[in-house]
Amino acid sequence: MRRLISIDGPAGALEGVADDPDTDAAAYAVLCHPHPLFGGTMDNKVVTTVAGALRESGIPTLRFNYRGVGASAGSFDEGIGETLDAAAVADWGAARWVGRQLIVAGFSFGAYVALRLAQKRSLARILTIAPPVERCDFSGLSVPDCPWLIVQGDADDVVDPQAVARWAQALFPPPKLLMLTGVGHFFHGHLQELRDAVSDEIRSV
Repeated sequence: MRRLISIDGPAGALEGVADDPDTDAAAYAVLCHPHPLFGGTMDNKVVTTVAGALRESGIPTLRFNYRGVGASAGSFDEGIGETLDAAAVADWGAARWVGRQLIVAGFSFGAYVALRLAQKRSLARILTIAPPVERCDFSGLSVPDCPWLIVQGDADDVVDPQAVARWAQALFPPPKLLMLTGVGHFFHGHLQELRDAVSDEIRSV
């Protein structure tokens, strides 16, 4: 069941969508969207594709607009406030699905927000798609104590795929890196591959 929601965030109300397949899944997921100053919203097709794959696996999802996006109050805060927004959404989900573990997923700038949130929360799993390792400061972020999948296109013209590979390989323990051949930043023509990758990862538990 899908419904529009409003969540009390640290900068005011946050606009969101809760999608609950009404299963007994052990987790729920919070999805973080791309950069708000470049048109990123919770309705981004990569975000909705990941949400769809999670939902098909029986996992409730929460998409939301950061502060200053859509009907969400506030203004852009360089990833700091956006992480606080994501934490507020995670808290809402914990109250809605009591006892379930948290999955966090993010695309592009949202991958940065997701990994920042993972520094503060215990997660069941983290999914980061095209993390912008040369555009945001990932240097102080540690490896979460949970399974971690990075999905990256090798034809990405926004995020350097080789930089992502070098960064991932230097982490300990290294996350699972799935490099998709011929795939650009926005996964044009390759959304099904992304959906399959997320579904396979969830089924691997």
